[in-house]
Amino acid sequence: MSLLVNVAPWLKIAQPSNPIPMPIPIPIPISSSLGLHFSTPPLISPILSSIQIKNIPMAEGGSMESAADRYQSTLDALSSLITKKSRADKSNKGGGYDLLFDYLKILELDEAIPQLKIIHVAGTKGKGSTCTFAESILRNCGFRTGLFTSPHLIDVRERFRLDGLEISEEKFLEYFWWCYDRLKEKTNDDVPMPTYFRFLALLAFKIFAAEQVDVAILEVGLGGRFDATNVVKNPIVCGISSLGYDHMEILGNTLGEIAGAKAGIFKHEIPAFTVPQADEAMHVLEEKASKLNVNLQVAHPLDANLLNGLKLALEGEHQYLNAGLAVALCSTWLRRTGHPIINFNQTGPLPEPFIMGLTTASLQGRAQIVPDIESPGNLVFYLDGAHSPESMEACARWFSLCTRDDNHLSNLNYQPQQHMDEGSKKDTAQVSAS
Repeated sequence: MSLLVNVAPWLKIAQPSNPIPMPIPIPIPISSSLGLHFSTPPLISPILSSIQIKNIPMAEGGSMESAADRYQSTLDALSSLITKKSRADKSNKGGGYDLLFDYLKILELDEAIPQLKIIHVAGTKGKGSTCTFAESILRNCGFRTGLFTSPHLIDVRERFRLDGLEISEEKFLEYFWWCYDRLKEKTNDDVPMPTYFRFLALLAFKIFAAEQVDVAILEVGLGGRFDATNVVKNPIVCGISSLGYDHMEILGNTLGEIAGAKAGIFKHEIPAFTVPQADEAMHVLEEKASKLNVNLQVAHPLDANLLNGLKLALEGEHQYLNAGLAVALCSTWLRRTGHPIINFNQTGPLPEPFIMGLTTASLQGRAQIVPDIESPGNLVFYLDGAHSPESMEACARWFSLCTRDDNHLSNLNYQPQQHMDEGSKKDTAQVSAS
């Protein structure tokens, strides 16, 4: 039996009492013999190594809380930052954005963030997958990676990955209380505590700075211009994934308005990539890029032949669009940080670290297949967080492809390119580069 489950309603703060077991990504070390040079000095300034973390507060009476109690207390404190203001409230448009820079000073991040080598990605659909691919690629290239995505499926720690693994509970508690206590001490009526997502974004910056990651990959939460991640002034490269109609009460009612909000992450003379967009959206992106002297390029869907017979780790033919964007972002990041790629071209196979990254990436709740542990082989859950009409269509195509017999694959109405999965005789639908 196959069961398609939309996990979009689960992507929230509360933890399910009986979470579905999820696979844990395992970082695979890649030697420097795979075509990359690491001859430049460390990418992080020594200023970051001076960051110190306070101990977690004790329970009342001075006794140490149990690990479960400490973690629940942390989640309660985090939940206290949830605002009751509706997203549709017009005052939400950029409201309090300037406060973010006060928070950066309080948390001693105003000098640390410029030292981070950042990839910044906005978009309506696919930005989380793009960031996940990019993180996996650069980790397999030998770099220490930090990844911030949203929302989470089961545990808030999923939003923060270090070297491909979600941050440990111990580190999360330490960094959380350091930030929370410092903000509680320094904020006031004029500079109130940050709201939920803004706090998490600030926490991500603190984690990545203190952990001295080589690259920080940031997924925008909502929009772009006024998003909490957009305190970054000098990213290495920016990306815009597929655009569509979402959060219209804040971003606007047309694709042009939505594109304008997303293009808010563009920075003066910082290169940027996008995927093929509708004419209305592309026109706005190009106009915004021109005003900032941004070299905006279009990244086309990845040709499956470049994977040397393997397939993407994230399911669905739409992921070849996200993979193409991730490859463009990573190759530009490597070039701009002084790490050129040997034998990188658009006709032959990708460099081995790129292939490893694309074929081993992991993102929970996005086109994910989970067999029932109590009846393996009898019941399979197909999980996806589709939340827009376009995403639902892509989800339906993916589910249909996964559950059809081999004989039916050639009859799919979107005429995909097909290739052989290594070690398998089953054809898989792909999107080829144009």
